[in-house]
Amino acid sequence: MGKIKRVVLASNNPGKLREISEMLVGLHLELLSQSEFKVPGIQETGATFVENAILKARNAARHTGLPAIGDDSGIEVDALNGEPGIYSSRYAGEGASDEANLIKLVEVVRQIPEDKRITRFICLMVYLRHPTDPSPIIAEGIWEGIAVTEPKGKNGFGYDPMFFVPGYNCTSAELPPEIKNQISHRAQALKKLIAQLNTAYTCAK
Repeated sequence: MGKIKRVVLASNNPGKLREISEMLVGLHLELLSQSEFKVPGIQETGATFVENAILKARNAARHTGLPAIGDDSGIEVDALNGEPGIYSSRYAGEGASDEANLIKLVEVVRQIPEDKRITRFICLMVYLRHPTDPSPIIAEGIWEGIAVTEPKGKNGFGYDPMFFVPGYNCTSAELPPEIKNQISHRAQALKKLIAQLNTAYTCAK
């Protein structure tokens, strides 16, 4: 891979930075938060996860001069026609905390029959070499689960405490980080992104 390459993560979310950094261990990449560069936030005006991920990555690359990884993710509940979806981070209103968003979704899910609570985490991750990169590398990860109304667990962040993982008989927030970082939507997207990077061009360029 050559010398270590600095890449900015287009997010101020410490949970995302921690998870992605842990998954990049062993690669010649130094992942930096855009907050280190005081990158101003932008309005997520896209109609899809991938549009928002690209908007965020372009903004970070433009203000830092570094390649950027943009991540847009959220939770979709089938019985709610895919909501909160792209509005997951602001489900309880602009600037809402993770706790406020979680509480609101739990209350909504309580109204759904238990056998209709199929849900999934979605992650769209993009890599831009520079702000005007015309061909962003795009990767998607999907993690199927069930929404529960009794949040459990202290690991992870966001909606993890209410996302039940059938194969492990616990919520995402109860999974050890090393397990979550192998099977989550973000892990799936990042693995695909790295594979495409290695195929298209090395990260050292």
